[in-house]
Amino acid sequence: MKVALIIENSQAAKSSIVHEALTSVVEPLGHSVFHYGMYGPEDDASLTYIMNGLLAGILINSKAADFVVTGCGTGMGSMLACNTMPNVVCGLVIDPTDAFLFGQINDGNAISMPYAKGFGWAAELNLQDCYRKLFEVERGVGYPKERAAIMAKNRGIFSEMKAAATKDMLTVLQSVDQDILKAAIAGERFEEYFFSNAKDEAIMDYIKGVLSA
Repeated sequence: MKVALIIENSQAAKSSIVHEALTSVVEPLGHSVFHYGMYGPEDDASLTYIMNGLLAGILINSKAADFVVTGCGTGMGSMLACNTMPNVVCGLVIDPTDAFLFGQINDGNAISMPYAKGFGWAAELNLQDCYRKLFEVERGVGYPKERAAIMAKNRGIFSEMKAAATKDMLTVLQSVDQDILKAAIAGERFEEYFFSNAKDEAIMDYIKGVLSA
């Protein structure tokens, strides 16, 4: 699995803590982590929580990533921004129970975490425990398991409703403020990671045009 990490500007100083916690859990499981920034508060490319959502939409819909881990001060803003995107289902994860239940019941493809609110001593241990509850187990099994069938049915209904309520990703890219789009893909490693992993040619071509403009 390709796991993308996205950190917004107010929490950029904690980027290395989050990155190390994530890689320590998922890489031994055979997954790859691609850190799209921010890498520190002094980065030239600055990501807002709105840009986090747009970037998550690009990565999921182009298949450059299978799962996105993001967040902000409370986790709320990045979660809301991610959920405006087509085909992105993002849950707010504060503790390991949130992570487990989101994976088992909702089986989404992105999580947003608070990196300021409640982020104190031993916060990295909570991050690791959350990632374990999400990545070490099979997702979508259901909890409680006797409700697995109805949960799977509801996920299908939800996907159909989201598809009806949102535009396709290429239309989103063409419609959003192009300056915001440029800023969202301005990270120093974006081109390296995105173009080596993405599979949707139409999205890739549009992004190439934005980068070369």
